[in-house]
Amino acid sequence: FIDGLEALNAGEAIPRLEDANKVLGGATGWRLIAVPGLIPDDVFFDHLANRRFPVAWWMRGEHELDYLVEPDIFHDFFGHVPLLSNPVFANYMEKYGKGGPKAMKHGAQNMLARLYWYIVEFGLIKTKDGLRAFGAGMLSSKDETIYSVESPKPNRVAFDLERVLNTAYMVDDFQKTYFVIDSLEQLFEICDCDFTPFYERGAGKAPIDPEKLLPTDTVITRGQW
Repeated sequence: FIDGLEALNAGEAIPRLEDANKVLGGATGWRLIAVPGLIPDDVFFDHLANRRFPVAWWMRGEHELDYLVEPDIFHDFFGHVPLLSNPVFANYMEKYGKGGPKAMKHGAQNMLARLYWYIVEFGLIKTKDGLRAFGAGMLSSKDETIYSVESPKPNRVAFDLERVLNTAYMVDDFQKTYFVIDSLEQLFEICDCDFTPFYERGAGKAPIDPEKLLPTDTVITRGQW
């Protein structure tokens, strides 16, 4: 899939979404939609539920190469699109989008956003060769990719759905805690859960500090601050 994208965009400064859609559509039925930047929650959820991924049409400056608060085409295209070619991950993203209206009904968009952040943007996964970064937020940041896997500073905790839904995250610095899934197939277990009890228990509560470890955590590596 990556070779196909590289071939389609050889010599191009900006990826051509119409060409990428031919490759991605054939792989998993997803297609890319150009947007000016961040979009409203309901629009975002609707796109995902219908296998459309919004891609920002602008490019960051050279001084912003390693970190950017708002996603650009570098982040969206090179970070998210390769994962959307994986059928398991593609199905997960569709179900995530379909779960959006329930979160909005419960006023729990922030909780659902944390799941997106800690899995889709900054997820770690166990492999036979050790921990690997797969989240798009890290894949579009060379330094955080290395930091998330190799640095002794952050906590690395086995994924727990309710824990993630209730944990705040960092938007202006590397993450203090990363959550680790065992496999992409584990995402199906997430999709099959009824989130309503989690939303009800979390309503009105302050989120967990991203640096904090809980007694119930399965700690893979304890951070060294």
